[in-house]
Amino acid sequence: MAKEELIQFEGLVTEILPDARYRVQLDTGHEIVAYTAGKMKKNRIKTLAGDRVTVEMSPYDLEKGRLIFRHKDERPSAPGGAPRGGPQRGGQFRRR
Repeated sequence: MAKEELIQFEGLVTEILPDARYRVQLDTGHEIVAYTAGKMKKNRIKTLAGDRVTVEMSPYDLEKGRLIFRHKDERPSAPGGAPRGGPQRGGQFRRR
């Protein structure tokens, strides 16, 4: 068992700061600065302002945290059925 237990909170990313940090408004009303966890960087999970996230914090410093999970959007998809990432492609492969 760990010497200290980490505390998890949910919140909303309000601002993207330099040096891969984010300002997060927790559901409890507090505002903290958080950075992206290594597994999120490794798997290239991007976080934008307005995303719901889970933050892990140490009980010793309640002003800083680590983003460990980005929740899926509840927003409807883009008009026309295209995904948010770009135009919709057909089922055919393009040959050279």
